[in-house]
Amino acid sequence: MHKRVLILGVAVDNILIDDGIAAVARFIAEGGPHHVVTVNPEFVMEARRNSAFRRVLAAADLATPDGVGLLLAAHWCRTPLRGRVTGVALTERIAAEAARRGWSLFLLGAAPGVAERAAAALQRTNPALRIAGCYAGSPHPADEPAIRERILAARPDVLLVAYGHPAQDLWIARNQPILRVPVAIGVGGTFDELAGVVPRPPAVIERLGLKWLYRLIIQPWRWRRIMTAAPIFLWTVFREGCAFDALHTE
Repeated sequence: MHKRVLILGVAVDNILIDDGIAAVARFIAEGGPHHVVTVNPEFVMEARRNSAFRRVLAAADLATPDGVGLLLAAHWCRTPLRGRVTGVALTERIAAEAARRGWSLFLLGAAPGVAERAAAALQRTNPALRIAGCYAGSPHPADEPAIRERILAARPDVLLVAYGHPAQDLWIARNQPILRVPVAIGVGGTFDELAGVVPRPPAVIERLGLKWLYRLIIQPWRWRRIMTAAPIFLWTVFREGCAFDALHTE
């Protein structure tokens, strides 16, 4: 049993990465479909103005705490989260478990060729990893039938979708009833990092929770997103108070 915490109305599971991997293993054993979301402050702010996205997050089978802002907000409200479970870390751990347990992965999204490079990076670390398929595609609804055909033919155990929020999780919610992949996860910019398209921050930056500052330095054009994910989010928590509610979930 673990606790689920509401942060400005968005539920986040109070887990560490080992708990996340255990949940993924359980979902695969149960069969599909399951939806995992990697919630960060941008997700929370988007959900406040996007009711469809808010419903998708609420219906997810697992919501991992991705983003140091969530930890700061939880600490401020005296309901501390145990740690972060980022999309990159979760993907790398799933790949390692997949190589050990024989699960297969399908990588969907990012720019053309990036998913293939990300898959190759994962296989260099985990030579036994089975990649069921890679495809850039697009989150546009008109492209969904062709993408579904590819995934249905590949029959992966885990589908990683990198279309960015909210598109990736809205896509999963629309298509999982047909695909019924045991685990589908929206992973944002994970493929870009694994493929080396976007430089990964030094480990010390990650440990200090300063990835947002590193991104601002190397990608200054993302300042609006970074402002939303850091000071605006925290100011909203401070202004509106601590709308937290601990719920027991399996």
